[in-house]
Amino acid sequence: MIDQYPVQIFGEVLFDHFPDGSRVLGGAPFNVAWHLQAFGLAPRFISRIGDDDSGQEVAELMADWGMTLAGLQVDHEHPTGSVGVLIEQGEPHYDIVADSAYDFIDVKLLDQRNTEGVLYHGSVALRNPVSRAALADIKDRHRGKIFIDVNLRPPWWERDLLESMLQDANWVKLNEAELRILWPEAASLETAMQDFSAKFELDTLIVTRGEKGAIACDRQRQFVDVIPEARIEVVDSVGAGDAFAALLILGLQRQWPLRITLERAQAFASALVGRRGATVADRAFYRAFSEQWM
Repeated sequence: MIDQYPVQIFGEVLFDHFPDGSRVLGGAPFNVAWHLQAFGLAPRFISRIGDDDSGQEVAELMADWGMTLAGLQVDHEHPTGSVGVLIEQGEPHYDIVADSAYDFIDVKLLDQRNTEGVLYHGSVALRNPVSRAALADIKDRHRGKIFIDVNLRPPWWERDLLESMLQDANWVKLNEAELRILWPEAASLETAMQDFSAKFELDTLIVTRGEKGAIACDRQRQFVDVIPEARIEVVDSVGAGDAFAALLILGLQRQWPLRITLERAQAFASALVGRRGATVADRAFYRAFSEQWM
């Protein structure tokens, strides 16, 4: 039997705690799932929350947004994930609390059906072998594309583990600094992208570049780039990459040409940074983009 969900999102859900005392629901995989739900894809979000007030809030917000809770596990020993966010020179820095519920996604509680479509995951939730085993089980039953969103968050990543994970990927997104860390010997960005894509036999590699936009390299090692509009008011850059990733998956599912996908991803991410937080609980915000793209 095949799973009914066209997109599966695996990984962390947590609350970002800001210096002013506020907190915002987030976690890269959760943010991606939230956006895709708003755009009509109805993803299965596979994660784990604590048996605490924060976990209950996550479940309630997901239900209110129309998201399925079928892939959400409850942990009675570990708390719902949390991150301290510090903004320095306009860039976010993260203190990711260890031994959170999402580190212990239980393989025995997973749906055992085979899956197609797109499987998305990052690298942060794989810091613990328990969740790594759960993802490996999902991959064994997955017959579709795998989209990996690289998030190098020291000390929560290991090169050997990450490279092993990338061997399974079809699409990969990372930022320019992360590519330079993983492929430091290349003379240029384009050379690094071509060599990186060739090593892992990728269909598409996307490198985000902040205010410079983004650039993609396809299977033929041809490049497509996009530059944001000059006038963008940045309120909060947290989650911009997740917004970009969500639109890449949307474009992959709807078979948009790569250039159109990049342009729409850039437009959506640029709009998101004008708001506080990595997600938006305003359906009109998403509807405006959907109507424009139709």
